[in-house]
Amino acid sequence: MLPVTRAILLNLLLAYFAFGGPEEEQGVKYADKCEVCKVLATELEARLDETGKTRDVLEIGYSVDDIMPKKKKEYRKSELRLVESMENVCERILEYNIHKERTDSTRFAKGMSQTFKTLHNLVDRGVNVDLGIPYELWDKPSVEITTLKTQCEDLLENHEADIENWYHNYQGKISLIKYLCTERALKGQNDSCLYEKIDTSKDNKKQEKKKLSKDDVNNKKNTRINPQNMKQEL
Repeated sequence: MLPVTRAILLNLLLAYFAFGGPEEEQGVKYADKCEVCKVLATELEARLDETGKTRDVLEIGYSVDDIMPKKKKEYRKSELRLVESMENVCERILEYNIHKERTDSTRFAKGMSQTFKTLHNLVDRGVNVDLGIPYELWDKPSVEITTLKTQCEDLLENHEADIENWYHNYQGKISLIKYLCTERALKGQNDSCLYEKIDTSKDNKKQEKKKLSKDDVNNKKNTRINPQNMKQEL
């Protein structure tokens, strides 16, 4: 294998096995409470932003003869909007992936990781990459992500009253991340992950370093990359 191709694949596989594959328990790093709260608050506020754009008006009340006028309430201020926004909000986490090239809370993010983008590009160019799991399972939610979804559901259940209070009394005045996470769920605990943001410039630089020349790939289209063999060579 050409030196450039070999070095890139070796680095990718080292990163992959350092954290464990998606079907392996060993080496898996689950989300801590700060990361769970950060994701839940982020997704719930995003969902509320989506449902809050409508100008629909709800008619509340019931009358047998329909003579008495029903009360009207804006949907965006209603209990129904909150209920619909909270419903299945943790399901949105299944759209996340583990970005193993990051070490902080931003490792939980939507979109494909740089590592798997590179591996997919290799496959698209004809390189036979063997990670020890079927190709069709590469993009399935990892054990960290499915566990994060369960952690999200538990946190949502435990702090449902806090979220309702924020929705009715503090929405638009204080962020949900601060109200729910800093001041309640994580009160007196480490909340540093709440201030971590994705630095895309670093990811772009890493991606540039991992780019293969067209000649490198074309010369190794039939190369089978076996992670077990790569580990033995270290």
